[in-house]
Amino acid sequence: MALRSEQSRQSILSATLKLIDEREPDSISVQQLSIERIAREAGVSKTTIYRWWPNKASVIIDTFLENHILATPVREDLPAIEAMREHVVALANVYSGFEGRLMAQLLAEAQYDADTLEEFKRHFWRPRREAVTRLIERAQAEGSLRSEVSAELIAERIYSPLYFRLLFQEGTFDTEQILSGFDLAMQGALRR
Repeated sequence: MALRSEQSRQSILSATLKLIDEREPDSISVQQLSIERIAREAGVSKTTIYRWWPNKASVIIDTFLENHILATPVREDLPAIEAMREHVVALANVYSGFEGRLMAQLLAEAQYDADTLEEFKRHFWRPRREAVTRLIERAQAEGSLRSEVSAELIAERIYSPLYFRLLFQEGTFDTEQILSGFDLAMQGALRR
């Protein structure tokens, strides 16, 4: 990618974050955001934005992912259960702030827009689910988790409470509470 193109791309991502970051004065919701508004804030044309993204949901998801992946790594250098525990705590920390409210808005928007839902699944959900599934399969191969239970079912039991808290704004993302829920979910998955 040419330097100028990368500068434009970064400008678009920065402008998008500024527009939807509730910590910024004059921020707006995901629903209020438009490609026109992003283009104006970034100082680029709408055509430039559409060169990289098909819709505003894609821009928002990429903006979100720029920092999310770095803040919530799925580590390969730890035993799998430790890596899972660390990942769950990292997600809780991220979701307890602005990024959590942004994620909730994206999920809400996706319920009314099939294109947004597909973009969200393609760019965020499926790759993250695959990373977590590989981690659980590694724990099964290490002999820590029951192998007769599917990795997808174990992931659902571990991660669903985070998304419940996120969407319903019920409960806390306090590390102690999150780890307590993690340990409870793991009781059914641990090899006896």
